[in-house]
Amino acid sequence: MNSKVVTFLKQDPKLGKIIERVGSYKIKKRNNHFATLVESIISQQLASGAAEAIFHRFKKLYPKFPKPIQILKTKDSKLRSVGLSKMKIGYLKDLAKKIEDGHLEIKSLPKMSDAEIIEELIQVKGIGIWTAQMFLIFSCGRRDVLPIGDLGLRKGVQMAFSLPELPTPKQVEEIGNRWKPYRSVATWYLWKSLQKFNKIG
Repeated sequence: MNSKVVTFLKQDPKLGKIIERVGSYKIKKRNNHFATLVESIISQQLASGAAEAIFHRFKKLYPKFPKPIQILKTKDSKLRSVGLSKMKIGYLKDLAKKIEDGHLEIKSLPKMSDAEIIEELIQVKGIGIWTAQMFLIFSCGRRDVLPIGDLGLRKGVQMAFSLPELPTPKQVEEIGNRWKPYRSVATWYLWKSLQKFNKIG
């Protein structure tokens, strides 16, 4: 991790304490963009253990991670058998269809701006702003993303700044302005400051 980034973020004494405690910034960049989006859709609104179990069973349906066309050809009943809801099967097939028919140029995404990537991804059913922001951080390695609606980030800000209540997304945005242009890095440190996020990549 660039020491210039850490030095900059440590100017915020609250964040500085967390950085000292957590140590080096080690985010695992995921290079298979399609797999990242599939996992994001599967994981939505599920506890991490349940999400991991379903994703693991989903992957076992195929010899290696499926291409969009393979998901389109998989019967819904087969996908339901691994624990996927009817709604999520619809989301996965919508993602696969948009890639197959060229509506979503997944290979071109890394060349786009953050705003353009979000605009592209939220056209897919089941992908909202939060999922698109996680994609920017973990798949594209973008360093200035602040997912203000993320519960973990809000909780991290509350604890770091000793706030009596969970901050609103607007408050998180205001506090986060001081971390520009490295808000993804600050977010990662705030996630890591919470015990339950200690496994995050």
